[in-house]
Amino acid sequence: MLMRVHPQNLLTAGTDTSALTTEWAMAQLLTHPEALHKAKAEVDANVGTSRLVEESDLTNLPFLQCVVKETLRLRPVGPVIPAHEAMEDCHVGGYRVRRGTMVLVNAWAIHRDPEVWDVPEEFRPERFADLATAPVLPFGLGRKRCPGESLALRLVPLALAALLQCFEWGVVGDVDLEEGVGLTMPMATPLAAVCRPREFVEDMLSASARRDN
Repeated sequence: MLMRVHPQNLLTAGTDTSALTTEWAMAQLLTHPEALHKAKAEVDANVGTSRLVEESDLTNLPFLQCVVKETLRLRPVGPVIPAHEAMEDCHVGGYRVRRGTMVLVNAWAIHRDPEVWDVPEEFRPERFADLATAPVLPFGLGRKRCPGESLALRLVPLALAALLQCFEWGVVGDVDLEEGVGLTMPMATPLAAVCRPREFVEDMLSASARRDN
């Protein structure tokens, strides 16, 4: 069966979730300075400061990709996968599930299962360096997996790379990593960070202004 998806629906649904994932990623990096320095150094080494980062650069930023994957694991903005229906009688986790039963998947719990993940409560991007595939379910699985997955996996790392390339970052006080409530999972307290444009950005903007004049 074919399903038509209006482009506006993809963009609307992907805006909130992508923005929240980017916010969570920045919050995690700001509370883990060593990871922030490593991601920034990777962007500087592979992109430089003579131009802005582009989507084609993402394949050369493996650690940044690990940061995004670890954020999706630890802070899935869709903690409960939308309802599915069992198409036939089956057994799940020792329970008999009858055909027609509504099934909800707790991705948040799966992502923090200590039998699957080493120290699951800790932010460790490096855990994905040697994992070609991993049981991470932020987009669901199967035919009904989120159609905005490809958009998110391009938009979030690109936005994150641009933020790291163009600004120096810091925080005043501690970052509150408590999770809020809602259909998507926001930060309980929105991230408040201090940023300062890097020198090359100011030079690039000045050169652009001179060309426009």
